[in-house]
Amino acid sequence: MDWEIHLRTLSSSARDSNFSNDPSSDASLLHSVRKLIELCKNEDSDNLIARVYPQLNKIFQRSVSQSKAASSGLLLLAILQFFIDYGEFVLHDADPSLRTFFRSCLSREFADPVVAEATLDFLNVNKKKILLTFPTLLPQFYPLMLKLIAWNGEKLEKRFLRVFPGLMSPGSFLPLFISLVDLPVLIVALEKVEKSSGPLIGSSIASIQKSAAPEMLLALMDEAYTGSTIGDGGADSESEDSNSITSDPLFLELLKDENDGLAQRHWTSPGMEAALQAAISSPSDRLKQALKLAPRLLDVYFSIALHDVNQSLKCALIPMLLDRYSKLFPDKIFTYEVRKRLLNFILAAFHQSPEFVAILKKPIVDRLGEAYDSPEKTELALQLCWAIGEHGGGGVSHKDAARELFESLELLLYENLSSSRLGVGDSVLGSSSTTVRRSSQSRLLCFVVTAIAKIATHHRELLPRARVSLGKVAHSRISDARVWKRARDYLGLMNEPAICLSVLGPSGALSGSIQKPGTINWSEGKTKMIANIPFYILAGQEGPPHHDFSLMDILPGKSTSYAI
Repeated sequence: MDWEIHLRTLSSSARDSNFSNDPSSDASLLHSVRKLIELCKNEDSDNLIARVYPQLNKIFQRSVSQSKAASSGLLLLAILQFFIDYGEFVLHDADPSLRTFFRSCLSREFADPVVAEATLDFLNVNKKKILLTFPTLLPQFYPLMLKLIAWNGEKLEKRFLRVFPGLMSPGSFLPLFISLVDLPVLIVALEKVEKSSGPLIGSSIASIQKSAAPEMLLALMDEAYTGSTIGDGGADSESEDSNSITSDPLFLELLKDENDGLAQRHWTSPGMEAALQAAISSPSDRLKQALKLAPRLLDVYFSIALHDVNQSLKCALIPMLLDRYSKLFPDKIFTYEVRKRLLNFILAAFHQSPEFVAILKKPIVDRLGEAYDSPEKTELALQLCWAIGEHGGGGVSHKDAARELFESLELLLYENLSSSRLGVGDSVLGSSSTTVRRSSQSRLLCFVVTAIAKIATHHRELLPRARVSLGKVAHSRISDARVWKRARDYLGLMNEPAICLSVLGPSGALSGSIQKPGTINWSEGKTKMIANIPFYILAGQEGPPHHDFSLMDILPGKSTSYAI
């Protein structure tokens, strides 16, 4: 029978010490393993399964112990499939075998496109069982999986995206965000390893044996975990470049294979800055792909975070987003795409849980204090001002936090009024730079003024202080006209409490509060026929209008014409 021939091949390989001491060097062995697994499925023979298992287990252990000699990834994946399918019958726990594969094989062969593709296919086929039976496996090895997709690029993106949700767990959720944002930096680190030590993996056994790069990655891991020193292999010119990698804590953190918790990443080392500048000046194809891939992975990450992650983890993520907003790989398109996603998530999280504004008042206030450090920090402060006002500093049940946030907004406003900040430094800047700077800061002040008015509308005890603040702005002429006119308009609104509550109050009833009579829930504007015609259309009209027009001009989707 066919299975007897294949079984003899397995038996011979399991006990034979030839084949360079490595079963994976036998080209016929992988074919026999696959055929036997297929026969086990087709014939459903308990006797065959029982006879195959001991031989496969011996071959697996030998291949792992000799994995330095040849590429054994495909063989180990085939055997792992047998362990997963028949582990309960043969009383074999597949969890240690899976972890051994990641540590001893995939850590050396992630750069092999064939092994990388086969690994993703294996994980997708067995995704449900792995997530249910071994839920900590993928979260533990998410750094290795990111190295796999970063090195192999967009051609494996679809396969990886199907596996990606499995990388997220309570223990990996926060450090995974950092790794995703730093995906381009991971490519820089891997390419520096390849440059200093040869190809990460070769296409033949000989080239793999000669290449020291996979061994160097393991040595870097060992240094990160134990603090031991990596040998420089001689005082040549290349060892200096290699040491620049091993001495940089960021690269050590990036090149790890397993999740060991949240670690601080340093962005100020000279080696780090020099490496990033060199990479951005002449980006490789892999780096270009990583710059496009990282934002798409962040889309999936944030979508899962909003819908499936608990409140405490979500709240803990936001300060990390605020911190990394200005610490990104220095590529213009990449920073734009990532910052857009960071802001969208922050605002969505605040909308979903307004109390986060109060809970996170300390990091929010810190970012307001950095509003003028750089254009990106100005934009972040602007969006945070909007969130503070929109959500009333966390809601009616967080009066103390709302007061502290209000005071921070006041301070930001008074800084400009007392020191004429909009004019500071203009003499040393060009006219175009001055115009851009003034426009940006005027925009920020408009948001600050609006936030002060809105938070005072939510918390009535702050109204007197808000009137004083807005009054000073309205009577000031050192600010942009848009700023003091807006302050004047809000002061007028505050004299009409009902209208002010409708315009500046919460857009919907916040948790724990009741919508007050006479106010409009603007979120229902699409479903309720209340003031469908904007007031500005009727401005200056006296008496009944004498013309017909279609509401299609105002409300898309409404086809009926009305005589007004």
